[in-house]
Amino acid sequence: MRRSIALLILLALAGSVWYAHQTDPRVQQWLAEHVGSKAPPAKAKSLPPAPVRLAQTRRRDVPIVLEGIGNVQARSTVAIKARVDGQLMEAVVSEGQMVKQGDLLFRLDARPFEAQLRQAEANVARDRANLEKALGDEKRFESLAQKGISPRTKLEEAETSVAALRAAIQASEAAVEIARLNLEYATIKAPIEGRVGSILLAPGNMVKANDTQAFMMLTAIKPINVAFALPEQHIGELRARLKAAEPLVVEARVQGDEAAREDGHLFFINNTVDVTTGTITVMARFANAEERLVPGQFVKARVRMTTLPEAVVAPSQGIQINQRGHYVWVAKPDSTAELRPVDIGPEVGDETVISRGLDVGESIVVDGQLRLFPGSRIAPLDASPKNAKAKGQS
Repeated sequence: MRRSIALLILLALAGSVWYAHQTDPRVQQWLAEHVGSKAPPAKAKSLPPAPVRLAQTRRRDVPIVLEGIGNVQARSTVAIKARVDGQLMEAVVSEGQMVKQGDLLFRLDARPFEAQLRQAEANVARDRANLEKALGDEKRFESLAQKGISPRTKLEEAETSVAALRAAIQASEAAVEIARLNLEYATIKAPIEGRVGSILLAPGNMVKANDTQAFMMLTAIKPINVAFALPEQHIGELRARLKAAEPLVVEARVQGDEAAREDGHLFFINNTVDVTTGTITVMARFANAEERLVPGQFVKARVRMTTLPEAVVAPSQGIQINQRGHYVWVAKPDSTAELRPVDIGPEVGDETVISRGLDVGESIVVDGQLRLFPGSRIAPLDASPKNAKAKGQS
């Protein structure tokens, strides 16, 4: 009984090993590497050729690009508020309008400020007239004091009056300057170049100086900034490129509209690394001439670091991965498939740099890999049926 059970167990193990050898390419590869058998398995001779699609490796210059998701930020945003109390009389601009620095935006009722200016100028004229009279009195008392006719105290009082009036004139002139400034503040002008947002106060409203309610928000969008994060291991290279004479080019693409692309240059690297993500924030500036970038928008940012000259590239679709790393199925001249480990580099578009394992011009399988095992016969789908049959019989 025990011998029967042991025999059944051995048969089951042998059947499992045989089935794994016939169906699992990894087992076949391991046996080929460790047992040393280079001949294709018997299954390769009995099965029909597997239909596959092939693509050739080629050589090209590959740009090294760092990518990150960025957020568009306005270079400056200004809340337009009144600097004096008064009544809003006119809104000169309209919502969404582009304005330049110094353009007129709003008008307040200027009549009270004009009256205050005239009053302050009148006070200056009065104080100057009083000063002229005090200067005359000072000369007269000085002459009388020298002759002994007038007491010395009268002269001192006259001198004090002159000094006080001169100080009063300075105060009146300062009041004139304040009145002129208030009159200027009655016309509100654009402090920066930018685009007008929603107008929040209509003409006729009473406004207060530096009130919490702004007239509108004015946003500078040309040029505009994009902040995004890059891996911290590139900090040294980024700083070196930032100090170089040639600017570090940054490409921004709007999500949802990949065709819309803006080119700018990197100008800022943050001084701290985010310990939770291992990234550092950088910032790029874009001319934004066509206003594709809008503050608050999310974009894909790409930094062009350097270029790998004459690199071997292969379609990314043909690169597979297992426990040992990346590999490809190579189409051999005898129309059989070879599993070959490869080392990969950066990915550019739908192609990947192959740093080791493939040469230029080799054909790799990009579709139909699931039916392959080492030594299996293949029939390229883009080949004619006659050629495919001839290759299968060779």
